[in-house]
Amino acid sequence: MSRSFNRPGGIALLIITAILLFAVAFWGCSRTGDSPVSPSQDSGLAMNVDNPLLKPVMATQDLHTSRLMADPEVIGTATTLDENGRPAIMILVTTQQAFDKAPRTLDGVPVKVVLTDKIVAMKTTGVSHTAKQIPPIQLGTSGGWRYDLANGYCCGGTLGALINVGSQQRILSNYHVFEADIVSGGNSRVATTGDYIIQPGLIDVNCSATSAQNVATLVKTSSLPNSNVDASSATVISGMVSSTGAILEIGTLSASTVAATVNQLVKKSGRTTGLTRSYVSGLNATVSITYENECAGGTAFTKTFTGQILVANSRSKFLAGGDSGSLLVQDITTNPKAVGLLFAGSTSIAVANPIGQVLSFFGATMVGI
Repeated sequence: MSRSFNRPGGIALLIITAILLFAVAFWGCSRTGDSPVSPSQDSGLAMNVDNPLLKPVMATQDLHTSRLMADPEVIGTATTLDENGRPAIMILVTTQQAFDKAPRTLDGVPVKVVLTDKIVAMKTTGVSHTAKQIPPIQLGTSGGWRYDLANGYCCGGTLGALINVGSQQRILSNYHVFEADIVSGGNSRVATTGDYIIQPGLIDVNCSATSAQNVATLVKTSSLPNSNVDASSATVISGMVSSTGAILEIGTLSASTVAATVNQLVKKSGRTTGLTRSYVSGLNATVSITYENECAGGTAFTKTFTGQILVANSRSKFLAGGDSGSLLVQDITTNPKAVGLLFAGSTSIAVANPIGQVLSFFGATMVGI
């Protein structure tokens, strides 16, 4: 999430990191190097969740996750590959003490321990991803809920992609970008179906919605806290969004999707860091994130996600505050397939919902070729 402080005569752009306390935060460093795992030169079989070599490792991971995460300094687990290309379990920890005492094997499976900071939701370049566009706009751009201003701050994220829900075209982003305001507090209102979604987001227009443009209307679905995705959508206002679903610096997508695989090359287009590239470092991740009840508001609930995708995020170069809602896609030039929906991260790790889970939640398909 990105926020800006709203005060007379100006704006102080703040990327507030205390929004969603994933148990591993976005602003720290890994003691295992620049990223949790390095890409293998010989990947062999596709290392996705259906690979028979990974399934027993994921089962072992799941068996031990609850016990491991009973320690508050352990904030997540995942399945990955170790430095020798062997299937392994990743354990995410937040202190050197937890790093030192973590097991190096679990039931005979190698363990890779990653020391990181807390993971937070990322609400908040030659091509500008923050400028007001001439309609119809492309996605991968700054945007958010028109009224996302409270407690002296305004918030914003990324308008990620275009989906079809029945006969409607909708903009896809995160729950915490479009509809996380659930109390009538600092702005005397809560997110409601029919509210406007704007481009750019408030954080990029000095917290003044009149300087932005309405591009869609919210369809409140409240994916959190009860589902396993941080997702929301908004119905496109006619003529305001490119009907091709084109994304800045990526272009049009394939209408098909693809499952994540370990070491898969991926990219995204987002509000803050623009077009960036990385690789999938872990699958089947279990992570815990604390959500706020409005922009710069108090804790609303803590959500544990399962089956998530981890992406290497060395020194926040792939994902930073304000990139929440970005679509994770294959790193290919023409019509890449969607892989996941990015929503949280730390200075070494980014987290995405698998795109299949997101589309199933809405009963949707990707807009693409």
